[in-house]
Amino acid sequence: MTPIGDSIPRPTVRRLSLYLREAESMLQAGHRTVSSSDFSLSLPVTDAQVRRDLGHLGQRGRPGVGYRLSPLIERLRRALAVDRSRNVAIIGAGRIGRALMAYPRFGQRGFRIVAVFDTDPALIGRTLDGHLVQELSTLETLVKSEDIEIGVIAVPEVVANSVANRLIDAGVTGLLNLAPCHLDVPIPVINVDLSSSLEELAWAMTVED
Repeated sequence: MTPIGDSIPRPTVRRLSLYLREAESMLQAGHRTVSSSDFSLSLPVTDAQVRRDLGHLGQRGRPGVGYRLSPLIERLRRALAVDRSRNVAIIGAGRIGRALMAYPRFGQRGFRIVAVFDTDPALIGRTLDGHLVQELSTLETLVKSEDIEIGVIAVPEVVANSVANRLIDAGVTGLLNLAPCHLDVPIPVINVDLSSSLEELAWAMTVED
């Protein structure tokens, strides 16, 4: 079976990721099956939504039994394309970059940080959280030699686009952009705008008051 594609809406993809995390926790706790109502109790979804989402993957729960966890986890991992390792480069070894280096779930999900780049002479050559910070000038060479598929951009806004273009030209096929700007590039990119998320949170808190 191939990974999910454009036919499934992105909100559904996000929920599939939540189902995978929850299913893995349940399996680790000793459960063998999970029902749609189990998911709805721990996640902000309804029973019907769970069934629709998993139906996209050809998964049908058995009445009174639910879904067998091991096959469900395997199918979710294949669908989300996290059933194999992917090599990752982080560009920017500042505070955000360092936080990502120390984030354990990257490795648990098969995302291997194999290169870290920066332009600051005070950082180049240092080892941070087990990763050697290398000069940005070596980016193209290492992307090819380390078979890097994903670039994580944690640099100031003014250089984010140029870094993105260099990664794409070097052969990276996906970007996670943490710079405070939107990247419009010809490969898959997730733009993470922390300030917008905080603004949305502030709005939600005001509504709740």
